[in-house]
Amino acid sequence: MASEKLFNEFAPISTEKWEEIINKDLKGADYEKKLVWRTNEGFKVRPYYREENLADLAYLNVMPNEFPYTRGTKADTNNWEIVQNVTETDPAKANEVALSALKGGATMIAFTMQGVKTAQDLTTMLAGIDLAKVGVQFTRPQGRAVQLTKDFIAYLEANRIDKAAVKGGIAYDGISCCLRHGKFPTSEKAAMDTAIELVNLTADMPNFKVVNVRGIQMHNGGATIVQELGYTLGIANEYLAYATSNGLTVEQMAKKMEVTLSIASNYFMEIAKLRAFRLLWATMVSQYQPKCDCACKVRINSVASSWNKTLYDPYVNMLRTTTEGMAASLGGADTIALQPFDVAFKHDDDFSRRISRNVQIILKEESYFDKVVDPAAGSYYIENLTDSLAEHAWKQFQEVEAQGGIIPLILSGEVKKAIEESCNKRNMDIATRKYVLLGTNQYPNINETMLDKVEEKPEEKVEGLQPYRGAIAFEQLRLETERHAKQSGRPKVFLLKIGNLAMRQARAGFTSNFFGCAGYEIVENAGFATVDEGIEAAKAVKADIVVVCSSDEEYATFGVEAAKAAKAAGFIFIVAGNPTESIDALKEAGADDFIHVRTNVLECLKKYNDILCR
Repeated sequence: MASEKLFNEFAPISTEKWEEIINKDLKGADYEKKLVWRTNEGFKVRPYYREENLADLAYLNVMPNEFPYTRGTKADTNNWEIVQNVTETDPAKANEVALSALKGGATMIAFTMQGVKTAQDLTTMLAGIDLAKVGVQFTRPQGRAVQLTKDFIAYLEANRIDKAAVKGGIAYDGISCCLRHGKFPTSEKAAMDTAIELVNLTADMPNFKVVNVRGIQMHNGGATIVQELGYTLGIANEYLAYATSNGLTVEQMAKKMEVTLSIASNYFMEIAKLRAFRLLWATMVSQYQPKCDCACKVRINSVASSWNKTLYDPYVNMLRTTTEGMAASLGGADTIALQPFDVAFKHDDDFSRRISRNVQIILKEESYFDKVVDPAAGSYYIENLTDSLAEHAWKQFQEVEAQGGIIPLILSGEVKKAIEESCNKRNMDIATRKYVLLGTNQYPNINETMLDKVEEKPEEKVEGLQPYRGAIAFEQLRLETERHAKQSGRPKVFLLKIGNLAMRQARAGFTSNFFGCAGYEIVENAGFATVDEGIEAAKAVKADIVVVCSSDEEYATFGVEAAKAAKAAGFIFIVAGNPTESIDALKEAGADDFIHVRTNVLECLKKYNDILCR
């Protein structure tokens, strides 16, 4: 009995049978439109997957820590480094933040190196950190990568620290710097020669990487996952090709490289992204015919997205980073850095840094995410996402290579243009609420104010790819409303609820969310028996906008009557809904606008801010 498989007594059901039932339930509706998800990455996702959908995935028969490493580069643990980003540039203050973070559970520190100008600055910053046990990453070396590396090596030697035990890296990436600034700091050759020099300088430091391809830069500029993966491969390939043509073996170069990829809120897609990238990296490096498969492994640093972080309702960012931390760990990231929840509007502090670390500590210590290697293995859905991302990102990489490699495309502005096109599409999805940023373009905390909490943060002016946050346009609107409110109060939206109870309540809720995104005051009520009662109540509260909330059928009567009365009283009059049969009559009666699910919320709110907040 114990050897029998569960459910043997049930006959299997074929895909054809499932499809037959689904089509019956759809009652003639278009299967593709209703159930198939068309991703921004350029492929379709089915509503369900079955075992047969795994038949062509060869890597499924491979164990973790085996080529092509889709299932991870760790054989018996899913442990990762908890990274604390230290944004403080003063070396002494940065050291204080780092030591506090290590006491609070961080296992690796990522220092911003803009303030480190001398060897003494470096010594001050690293004081009290046991580099034999704690990893360090040096980010933004600002053209000082070689000298900084020499100073670091001198520090290790002076303090008799075993260089072979030191882990971490210096985030040098001259090509991504070119993408950010639109040109190389000196020349393309100098940038590539620097990478080779760094490899040679750290030849006896096997766990210290010196080239870090920053795919996250593309994500935060608005790129799709496919673009982030494809372009990251393209940049990595430039280093490999140059190094192997200038005296280094592929093993020497590949082992000194790592990548930093974003982790955003699309949970299953992000898990698949990390798995897909390991497969792609191994496939690319194997073309150089390394003597050891170990060259085909890659260290992936996962950094939580900045693109999706919001100024308003900032505690929602804690939920976003929790999802991102889970996805990164399940995807097999080697290091994870989560954003402080207040990153969009102020400098981080002890509390926000602690919360971002504690998310990861909970994942390890209370949820045991570090105990199982590749828990997504065999999932019909995630395996197919992994395969689709790998396929499309590889095509992106091949297109780049067919055009002479990524450097000419960066210098000509083609990469920037392609990413900005993706960014513009994402912006439109946010503006129309196809993509939801909770608390910003949907379900806002209407009475929240943030104007006085925003700290001035210096922004670097760049000529190349600009970092971006998807919420910025909505936030600018709402901050404008707050500035106006300090002088004249918030614009008032009066809900004239009348007629069908269910419809008026639904449309009142929609309207509250709609205008709440601009921070307007919403005047609620229980509803009215007559239009005149509603208009008089709107006059009493000195409303700026009156929105009638009823059913499409009743708009032909109540709506027309309300439009005439509202215009006579001097209100802006808006209809909640798209009553196609009554639109002409409503417009003729004085309706100024119609708001519904197809409305571009951002453009509409901009229009009313121009009228009411100037």
